Amino acid sequence: MNKSLRVKLSVTLMATVLVTMVISVLVNNFFLVDYYISGKQKTLISVYNQINQMYNTFGVSVEEEEKDTAENNIYQWFNTDAIASLNDFLDMELSMEQISQSNNIGILLYRIQNKRVINQQIVYDMQVLFSSSGSNSSSEKDVESFAIYRDYIQSEKQTEISSESDRYTLQKIYVKRMDSSYIYLIGTMDNGDYIMLRASVESIEESAQISNQFFIYVTMCVCGISFLAMLFISKHFTEKILDLAKIAQKMSHLDFAQKYPVETQDEIGVLGESINTLSETLEKTLGELKGANVQLKRELEQKVQIDEMRKEFLSNVSHELKTPIALIQGYAEGLQENINDDAESRDFYCEVIMDEAAKMNVLVKKLLDLNQIEFGTETLTMEHFDIVATIDNILSNAEILFRQKEAALKFNADDSVYVWGDVYLIEEAFTNYMSNALNHVDGERIIEVKVKKDGNKAKISVFNTGAQIPESDIDQIWVKFYKVDKARTREYGGSGVGLSIVKATMERHGQSYGVQNRENGVEFWFTLDASNEVPELSENIEMNE
Repeated sequence: MNKSLRVKLSVTLMATVLVTMVISVLVNNFFLVDYYISGKQKTLISVYNQINQMYNTFGVSVEEEEKDTAENNIYQWFNTDAIASLNDFLDMELSMEQISQSNNIGILLYRIQNKRVINQQIVYDMQVLFSSSGSNSSSEKDVESFAIYRDYIQSEKQTEISSESDRYTLQKIYVKRMDSSYIYLIGTMDNGDYIMLRASVESIEESAQISNQFFIYVTMCVCGISFLAMLFISKHFTEKILDLAKIAQKMSHLDFAQKYPVETQDEIGVLGESINTLSETLEKTLGELKGANVQLKRELEQKVQIDEMRKEFLSNVSHELKTPIALIQGYAEGLQENINDDAESRDFYCEVIMDEAAKMNVLVKKLLDLNQIEFGTETLTMEHFDIVATIDNILSNAEILFRQKEAALKFNADDSVYVWGDVYLIEEAFTNYMSNALNHVDGERIIEVKVKKDGNKAKISVFNTGAQIPESDIDQIWVKFYKVDKARTREYGGSGVGLSIVKATMERHGQSYGVQNRENGVEFWFTLDASNEVPELSENIEMNE
């Protein structure tokens, strides 16, 4: 729990609040008293202005009318033309009393009646018009009111604070009798009377001290409440982080099904999106790895199949060579033992031996060519040549074969179609298609060769009328030594390697090939690159223009 993010956040917030509060308390201790004193000065000036305005409103004058009764003494405040009754005076006195109590300010209003010289000193006779100590104690009111003036007169330490007007002066005075300092405002009213306002500095300092104590208590409460609030608030954030941690843990076990629901675009939301993206990427990468693993297994299986094919190849080669070798051996022994002495028989024996030797030679040559093409031991020489001219030349040279097979040749092609390829291998592939067509032509005995350009491709096809290839054998005819009709293949000396050479050649060129049954025969085809751009070079390929 000590390492919990919730606790860390809560403690951090509480520490931040605590430091802020401590700084605030220190600022209050050093500056709050001065701030209060500044505020009290403004209050004294405001009270002075209020009383002066009150004087002007009620029409207080300095006209002296000697009267003996108490009522006349009160009325001598006022100009009789401006006031109707004693109630106006009482209202003004009540207002000043309220001002004194609400602002905790002592007020003394007095009038200088006469001045005398006693012992070479000027002595003023003054008449107190109004006094209030600012205290709620009525028993000490008169004493305290008189003390306002006496303390000011008897004070020794008088410090002028500021003088904002020629009508009043603000002073800070130490009163020895009270062992305390006060702020005095001494001013003159508009009618010539005098006013003295007093506020205690000690009360200001006491208020500041109480304020600081209260602020400390508030700080402690706020820290506690902040800690609890942060624990509650941080739970909302830590739950999301824990959800992300659970998703990450599942991802570590290769479980990418769960995704984080992104509801906000804050830092948590961005982290959630990143986790989701990472999950999708890892899932995709894992799928690719599994696919690669499956591919690797397939390649291993193919390697095993290749080994089997090699064994089968050796078996097929042995089988293919067994018959001609046996024939050659038998006829050679017959010649050696002079079974037939006539020249015609010897010539026949020699022809058989030469024919079987030629078949073996063709078979071995084709096997070598196929091996070089399949395993890339032969370098491709890519040339840009006219396939129409090349095929036309092959067909012209094979004209005698078409006559022997009594086959009608149809050659449909554009004037010129330039393609990219190894001329020797392409010629051999086409020759295998042509030989295959000649060996299987039947029925109407038509062989049709087409060269058609379609975009960046040229399609070369060889069609022959005759029997169709069974559907079960179409995918197998490209396999080495596979023969649909073994008896007929033997009849014309086929080895079953020609179509394998076409397959290997086209795959080496990166082109497509195929076969399809038509209504009256079979069509073989392959494609070549007929674009004007030079094809991309790869290993074992040379380019010639």
